[in-house]
Amino acid sequence: MTTIAHILAEKGRSVSATQPHRTISEALSLLTVKNIGALVVTDGDGGLIGVLSERDIVRAIGRDGAAVLEDPVSKHMTTRVVTADESECVVGVMEKMTTRRFRHLPVLKDGRLVGLVSIGDIVKFRLEEMQQEHEALKEYIATA
Repeated sequence: MTTIAHILAEKGRSVSATQPHRTISEALSLLTVKNIGALVVTDGDGGLIGVLSERDIVRAIGRDGAAVLEDPVSKHMTTRVVTADESECVVGVMEKMTTRRFRHLPVLKDGRLVGLVSIGDIVKFRLEEMQQEHEALKEYIATA
């Protein structure tokens, strides 16, 4: 069983974060500069309190107009954050993300934030895994 820790070992454990008092405009700038789709929102101690995704921002603008760009992140972030433990299997996390329609999932170890995985990370890993299985089967058949 391959775990989320394996994906984090390959992609890295750095997490882009923002604070709840920052503006949506500031968050958008960070998303753009880092070329990412979501930010983890942390409190003063680095504890996870929310996630702000591009989807959250688009919905806020669609609902309330461009004035939301000056709102604090806390007003539009997702606060009921679903997380994954780094010991969870990749397939289980993929199912969780697909079923609940999340594109980004904070990863915890012993209750502390240790990374963030995207659905793209999961798909990339699964494709590589399937390619390895394919090559192993071809080799097995060729030597049989």
